[in-house]
Amino acid sequence: MSRNSILQPDFKVSFLLPKYWLTWLAVFILYSISWLPYKFQLSLGRVIGRLLFKIASSRKKVALTNLQLCFPDLPDSEHQRILKVNFENTGIALLETGMGWWWPNWRVNRKVTFIGLEHIKKAQSEGNGVLLLTMHYLSVEMNCRGVGHGNSMVVFYRPHNNPLMEYFQFRGRGRANKYMLGKRDVRGLIKALKNKEACVYLPDQDYGRNNSLFVPFFGVKDAATTKGTLIFARQKETKTMMFIPTRNDDGSGYTIEIKPPLDNFPTDNDENDLIRINQELEKAISQKPEQYMWLHRRFKTRPDKDAPSLYK
Repeated sequence: MSRNSILQPDFKVSFLLPKYWLTWLAVFILYSISWLPYKFQLSLGRVIGRLLFKIASSRKKVALTNLQLCFPDLPDSEHQRILKVNFENTGIALLETGMGWWWPNWRVNRKVTFIGLEHIKKAQSEGNGVLLLTMHYLSVEMNCRGVGHGNSMVVFYRPHNNPLMEYFQFRGRGRANKYMLGKRDVRGLIKALKNKEACVYLPDQDYGRNNSLFVPFFGVKDAATTKGTLIFARQKETKTMMFIPTRNDDGSGYTIEIKPPLDNFPTDNDENDLIRINQELEKAISQKPEQYMWLHRRFKTRPDKDAPSLYK
C-alpha cells in the first residue's frame, strides 16, 4: 500500500515566506546538531532540559501534578527527583527529533536493540494483523524510526500544527515505516489491520470525553481512557501486543521490547478490557518513569463536567 495520499504533505512555495523563517532556522539548527556525536547530544539535551526546568513553569506544574496523582505514596522528594530527570529527558527528546528524522540507516541500526520481534513476525506469518500498543515515552522520535528497521510499521500519529514542521515530521517518521495515518483515520487503521500490517497505536493520553470510559490509571481511579483501542483490537484476525520503547540508561542507545500477544483479549467487557490496558501501560511506564511524557494533562477530562480541574 502506498503512503496515505491525503496526509502526505508536499513542499509549498509558501514555506519560503517570512512567517516560516524561524521554523527554517530551528530545522537548520536541529539538523546540524543531529550530526554531532551521540553522547555529546545526550549531554547537550540534558543541559537544555535543565534550562526548560527553570523557565517552563506551567509545564513543570502539570508534570509534578501528574506525578503526585499517579504516585501518591511516593515522598515529595522522589516526585521532585523524577521531575528534574524527566525535564532532562525532555531536552534530550528535542534533539532526538533530529536524530530520528535525519540520521542515516546505518547510524540508527547501531543504536537500536530489539527484544521479542519474533512475536510480530509469527503473528503476521499466521495471517494476522498486529496492533502494537505503546505509550508516549520521550524517545518517541528515535523509537518510531528505529522500530521500522526491525519490522516496517503503519504508524497512527498526530499531524503537526505547523505545516512546514509537518512536512519534515511526516518524511522523518516515515523513512523506515510503510506509511502514516492521521489520528482520526480510524478506517485507515482498520484497513491496515485487515491487510495484516503491524500498526502502532498510543492509547495512554486523554482524548476527551467522547468514546471514552473512566477507569483507573495509576493513582487516579477515574481517568478518561479511549475505547478506540477496542475498536482496533476487535478486528478479526488481529493480535494485540505491548510495544515498550526505552532509552538505555548507559547512553548506548535504545531498546524496543515487543511482548507476546495478550491472552484472552479483547473480551466483551469494555471496562475490564480498558482496565487491563491501563495496567499494562502502568507496568511499562513504571520501568522508567523518568522517560515518560508527564507534561501532558492526562487527567484534564473529569467524570463530572463541572468538577474543578486537577491542574489548578
